[in-house]
Amino acid sequence: MIELLILFELRKKILTMYGVSREIHGDFSVLTTPSYGTIKPALRRLEKNGFVKTQKTISDGGRPSKFYSITEEGNQELKRLILEPPLINPIHFLPMARIKLACVEILDKDEQTKMFGELKKKAENIIVETKNLITFKDLSFYPKMVFDNLILEYKNFILLIEGFENAGAGK
Repeated sequence: MIELLILFELRKKILTMYGVSREIHGDFSVLTTPSYGTIKPALRRLEKNGFVKTQKTISDGGRPSKFYSITEEGNQELKRLILEPPLINPIHFLPMARIKLACVEILDKDEQTKMFGELKKKAENIIVETKNLITFKDLSFYPKMVFDNLILEYKNFILLIEGFENAGAGK
């Protein structure tokens, strides 16, 4: 996920590591807040793989600065990360799916359609699995309420995807 966020921000402009962190925080703080300890190694991996290039300069104060920019390969990797099939683990699915939806603007219409379909299918499967759990398990009041709420959360997520689909159809 961190690589996706970094590449998405670098797609907009050249940034220092601090700038990357600030931009991610500004755009995605309600979804995630990665630390420098997460960002720094991710930038190194992206650079090692040719998705990001660096330029070292000396700031006005005489301190060395490293600026990061996305490469053409990085743009392709960003698309690949956004289009990756949804995560299997339900606990990670919604946060990652929301981030992908926030980045959907860089995909073409066919790629968007593919992503929307995969996210919707996964959300529908989680609803079915949750309903089965409620039906076939003897749950007490509190777990049942939590799972009922989960079903509503995924139904709302499906409505969000359908809103994206309808917005795209009008273009």
